Amino acid sequence: MLKSFFLKGANARVSRWVVLLIDVSFVLQTFFLAYLIRFNFVLSFQSYGFLSQMALVSVLAILSFLLVGSHKGTVRYTGIKDAVNVFYGAFILFIAMVFIVLVHREFGLLDRFAAPLSVIIIHFLLNVIVLIASRFIFKQLIQRIITEYKPPKNTLIYGAGDSGMLTYAAISNDLNNNANIVGFIDDDKKKKGKKYNRIKVYPSEKITNEFIKENNIKEIIVSIHNIKPFELFEIVDKLVPLPAKVKVVPPVDQWIDGDLNVGQLAEVKIEDLLNRTPIKINNPILQKELNDKVILITGAAGSIGSEIAHQIGGYSYKHLVLLDQAESDLYNVQQSFSRKKYKNFSVEVADISNQKRMQSIFEKYNIEMVFHAAAYKHVPLMEDNPYEAVRVNVFGTRTVMDLALKHNVDKFVMVSTDKAVNPTNVMGATKRVAEVYANCLNNEGKTKFITTRFGNVLGSNGSVIPLFKKQIAEGGPIQVTHKEITRYFMTISEACSLVLEAGVMGKGGEIYVFDMGESVKIFDLAKKMIHLSGLRYPEDIDIKIIGLRPGEKLYEELLTNEENTIPTYNDKIMIAKVDPVDYDVVKKKIIELSNLENMDKFEIVSKMKDIVSEYISNNSEYETLDKRN
Repeated sequence: MLKSFFLKGANARVSRWVVLLIDVSFVLQTFFLAYLIRFNFVLSFQSYGFLSQMALVSVLAILSFLLVGSHKGTVRYTGIKDAVNVFYGAFILFIAMVFIVLVHREFGLLDRFAAPLSVIIIHFLLNVIVLIASRFIFKQLIQRIITEYKPPKNTLIYGAGDSGMLTYAAISNDLNNNANIVGFIDDDKKKKGKKYNRIKVYPSEKITNEFIKENNIKEIIVSIHNIKPFELFEIVDKLVPLPAKVKVVPPVDQWIDGDLNVGQLAEVKIEDLLNRTPIKINNPILQKELNDKVILITGAAGSIGSEIAHQIGGYSYKHLVLLDQAESDLYNVQQSFSRKKYKNFSVEVADISNQKRMQSIFEKYNIEMVFHAAAYKHVPLMEDNPYEAVRVNVFGTRTVMDLALKHNVDKFVMVSTDKAVNPTNVMGATKRVAEVYANCLNNEGKTKFITTRFGNVLGSNGSVIPLFKKQIAEGGPIQVTHKEITRYFMTISEACSLVLEAGVMGKGGEIYVFDMGESVKIFDLAKKMIHLSGLRYPEDIDIKIIGLRPGEKLYEELLTNEENTIPTYNDKIMIAKVDPVDYDVVKKKIIELSNLENMDKFEIVSKMKDIVSEYISNNSEYETLDKRN
């Protein structure tokens, strides 16, 4: 009730009059105090017309404050402007009373209302001090009353260095935050047992389940500057099993105007624990490369395609064509572009395997650059549907490539996958076939064909993290195919930055691979996601091993070692070495593969194995097709 009263009262119209009455009462009290000071705290000033002057001061104070509107400000948001208005009100009152003294001295009028000039001066000084101070005191009291309704939340700060102290200051100065800092955590031996701002520093080994429960710790904030991902991984890995929420302080470059805002403290996301350093690409040639170009993005409604589109949206392209067959998702991208006020773009709903439709799009827009992200990519589904996998990933890609070559497109940048390396499934094999076809066309005309390979993308449609989140929300169990299965991860923005970078550095014929850091064990990832959800494994959420799916590998390959790659000017991006092939022969085989109508799924897969000699099926019905030595 009290909180509600203050919140409503601070904003309601009636509170303005309450503020005005309080200000006037302070003016009357300071007037009395001014007389006391003037007469050495002896009550012998009644003969000076004190009571009449009190009545006059009341009227003049009301008029002065109404004139400047000092009563209109919301007390709990008092600032410098409100203080200035109060000063103006007090000054007007001072001038009015001085004027009355001058009239009395000049004309002998207003005798009972003319206070001693010394009293008026003292009164003015007291008004300025008391009225302004009272504003800020009331502001603090109201804030305290409001925040007291939030029970204190005992909090630990991990890191007693500069960042930890800045975090402590930000939390302490935020009256809307109810965090109560009860300790720092730091393994620096010099800091062990010391106190900063009367708060003790604990070594990390002291922070146990018992410690958290005994001290009623609700939250642990990790605040260390320039922390490397693997170090954050190790710290959070120790903290997430504890019965307290774990939050992280964002990097300094994300602070607002150089200051940490408590609202920026965010709970740890699983993306923070994937042990990889984000890549930031700043290539000035990219601006020149995309400027004044007509650019086509296929698969523009998907995770990768839409992000590429949004990143390109900030450049000065001539026209941007967004193409996909998923109309609902493509509509969402269109609406996003409209909200961001991106100009000169068109949306085309089309299937890349429809040759006539794609031909009309190339003719309509005079395409100069293509980013090809359209593909089927779900391994188990494509293992059961090789016809569709080849129709889109091979024939559809071939259609767009042929049109790019025919229409003298400058560059064709294709998004491939790490599953194309020594493929064990239909999806990976189709992407490898598309890579080979790009190399076949590279020397046939003006168009430069460039390929980029990626690992798994965080947050993409159908990726493991959204799937695990959904399974946790449903109460589990989380389904993992194998206890030892590992995968590489990168963010969508990183993947798309790499695509753009490849479009700049590529001269044609390259397959770019990315140094994606260390692979992540999916079983461990699942356990961390359970902990970050505030649950326990296996008590609350269990993990069920369901076995490898058809075509699935235990370990993905990227060919990032020195024997298989050539370095580029970016140490995170390399060029894959691939075995030479007879392009005329292979191209003919790929064209034959594209004629799907009279082939069953085994014949389709058999033809892909003939084109991609390293394609060996795994956990699949197509293992019977593999040639055995």
